[in-house]
Formats: sequence, structure tokens, C-alpha cells
Amino acid sequence: MDVTTEIDSRVAAAAGRVFERLNPIDGTVATVAAASTAADARAAADAAEAAMATWSVLGPNARRGRLMKAADALEAKAGDFVDAMMREIGATEGWARFNLMLAAGMVREAAAMTTQIVGEVIPSDKPGCIAMAIREPAGVVLGIAPWNAPIILGVRAIAMPLACGNTVVLKASEQCPRTHSLIVEAFAEAGLPEGSVNIVTNAPEDAGEVVGALIDHPAVRRINFTGSTAVGRIIAKRAAEHLKPVLLELGGKAPLLVLDDADLDEAVKAAAFGAFMNQGQICMSTERIIVLDAVADDFVARFAAKVATLTVGDPRNGATPLGAVVDQKTVEHVTALVDDAVAAGGRLVNGGDTAGVLMPAHVVDGVTPAMKLFREESFGPVVAIVRARDEDHAIELANDTEYGLAAAVFTRDTARGLRVARRIKSGICHINGPTVHDEAQMPFGGVKGSGYGRFGGKAGIDAFTELRWITIETQPGHFPI
Repeated sequence: MDVTTEIDSRVAAAAGRVFERLNPIDGTVATVAAASTAADARAAADAAEAAMATWSVLGPNARRGRLMKAADALEAKAGDFVDAMMREIGATEGWARFNLMLAAGMVREAAAMTTQIVGEVIPSDKPGCIAMAIREPAGVVLGIAPWNAPIILGVRAIAMPLACGNTVVLKASEQCPRTHSLIVEAFAEAGLPEGSVNIVTNAPEDAGEVVGALIDHPAVRRINFTGSTAVGRIIAKRAAEHLKPVLLELGGKAPLLVLDDADLDEAVKAAAFGAFMNQGQICMSTERIIVLDAVADDFVARFAAKVATLTVGDPRNGATPLGAVVDQKTVEHVTALVDDAVAAGGRLVNGGDTAGVLMPAHVVDGVTPAMKLFREESFGPVVAIVRARDEDHAIELANDTEYGLAAAVFTRDTARGLRVARRIKSGICHINGPTVHDEAQMPFGGVKGSGYGRFGGKAGIDAFTELRWITIETQPGHFPI
């Protein structure tokens, strides 16, 4: 297998240092990438700051045009993206192509928003005073993206900031440096000014120092991070020292509620997709299926039969719906959660032997709040089935978590579904749909331990601009002194 060498980032490591990302399936070298230092990170932020003078003054239609070209350039790299995601994270071709499709849509949505960055004229009590509220670019935006949906989340970290007139530094994931570098290459090919989009790749052991240097850089005025809640807290604390706003999209433990009047076949399809798409390595993945006792046995039987069809295999062969998890650590974590639940009285409904990082879908019935599988984010191919006495108990169980990103409710009574959705503490809730659902124009984000702030649509404009009050005096002034 050829080794992809990626040391041609917009800001490469000054000392020529590199690190290797290994293929999680066979252990071969997937990518050789620049191992940037804190000094390299600061140079990237300097380049972004210098580019503000060019990019931020472009008119909205000029920015729109460049972004539309970037979307086309992304799609033109489809084969490269598929290859990089397979090698670096063991993704299936289907997941890679879905990533690219949604990411290109996000760039086009951001392009459409360039003329929607509007202000207003506000009535003033002062005679002759015209008061305006206007939105302006915030400055350099630091985007820190994860590996699990690398094209979607890498693009999301930079598209709307660029649309708002900011420049960007993308801190790539150590687990998919080539995939993230391809994104930056596409934007460069679209004709954005030099330095508008910069990438920093680093060896895992240097992550803390590199991210710290970027957060501390005075030109960085906004930070967005997608990743674990534990790391999100560290980033938020570091940014708070500089009073820098942060947009955090963190962990989840998404519940899918199956009420006693639900269409069970639809609930089964949505739960299987939500739990096992990309081997459960999605922030919105269905981690807990909370089903009312009245229909629990019927649901579990149907769900077990569906999950049994979700076979796992080498994603490079393209013959199975499930591919590899990202590393052995994930296998060990999921296995520990399953073992703990079974030891405490849970029943393993689906499972099987794991071959390396090829882990089959696991379903555990009879999970209770006392089990780790109920509380800890698995981020792997396992789902807990939790039985509830009634609707109120199901809502209580859904909210019994530190997280609050996505949720779903299944019922044939739409009004009932809406009432239940309003009582679930999450940033996103779907009625009769899966917990895994993303669209570029929607306000995406969570509450509680799942973070704060919103990506997408007009909410993204709020996140990546400064709102300023400017006045114009049209009459002679009259002052008391």
C-alpha cells in the first residue's frame, strides 16, 4: 500500500518533523503528516491574521463565489477522500461519500448566507440620531475538528466563519490529518486569498501545547470545538482566561423513546440506523433505547432481528453495513461497558466476537441507571435497551444524564410526541425520526454536558460575528455641560 505523505500543509512544521497515522485495520502507515509545534501554530494564526485585510473586505457575492467553487473542489476530490478515510479511520465508502455530500452542502449553505449577515436601524430617543446595529467579522477563528465525521465536521468548523468574513485556522485531528488537509486544499484551489484557511497537523503528544498556543494567540477571536466533553471543558477554561467566546459541540448519550402507541417497525429502523451508523461513532448516535413496558418485548424481538442483519467486515471490501471502529481502545471500552451491564443483570441480545477493530453490533436489554452502559458515552457499536413503566418514567430516564445533544420520540400521536419532546432536555429532538439527523441550515448543538452555542444557518452568523452599535448624528448636539 502506498503511503500518503502530507507535509505540504499551508503552514508545515518548521523543523521538518513528521508523525505517522497508522491504519487501524492492518497497522500499516496510512499517512505521514507534519508534526507542528506551538511555534508553527502561532505562525498559522499570524498568516490568518494577515489575510483578514483581504478576505474580510470582499463583498458578500465575491465570498459566495469563492465558497461555491470550494464546494465543487471538495466534490472533485471524492476518490481521495474515500481513500483517506478508509486508511486513516477504517471508514466505509458509504460513510465517506455521505460525509462529502453533506459537507459540500454545508459550504453551499454558508455561501448562501453571505447576503444574510444583516443588521438593523434602531429607533433612538436622541433627536437626529440614527442608531444602527451591524454585524462584522470577529477575526481569526480557530476550528478544532474530530475524526469521526471528518469531512462534515472539518468543513463545519470553517465554512460559516469564512462566509462571515473571518479567516480560519483548522486544527486537524491527529487521527485523520490527510482527510482534513484535503479540505484545506480544496479551499485553496477555489481561489481564496493566501492565509484565509490554514491547517495545523500535530503529533498526538503535542496536542495540548499546540491547541494552547492557538487559543492564546491574540488574533484568535472565536473558537469552535467538536469532541469530547472532557476536552471541551479544558478548552473552555483556557479560552475563558482570555474572555474568548467558544462554541462547543461535545459528547452525547442520545435517548430514543418508544411509547406504547409507536409504530414499532419504524422505531426499529430508526433505532438501528441511529445506533449503528458508522459503528455508533457519531455524537448523535442512539445510545439508549427507552421503551415502555407495554411494548418492550415486541420491540426487542423485532429490533434483535434487524440488528442481526447488520454484519461487520473489512470496509475496504465494501460488502457489509458495519466497518471498523477507530482503534483498539474503542473495542476495549465497549467491551467493558457490555461486561459491566451483563454482570449487573443485563441480557446480551446481540453481540459476537471481535476481530481486531472489526466489532459486531451489540445490544443489551434490561439496562438500568446503575450500570455504566446507561451513563457513559460508548461511542461504539453498542446500544442499551432501558424499560420504562410509563411515559413520565421514560422522560425521567431520558433526562437522567449529564448530556443533552440529540433525542427522539416515537408515537402515532403527534401532539403527544411534541409534548414529550418539549420535556426532554436536549438541544435537538426528533419525533418519529432517528437521533442521527443533520442538515446544514439547522441550528445544531446541545445543552448541559453536550456543550453550548449553535452551528448552522443564522445561528452560525450569530456565533461568528461581532454585533456593533454605531450612531450617526444629523443635528447639532445639545449637552448639559
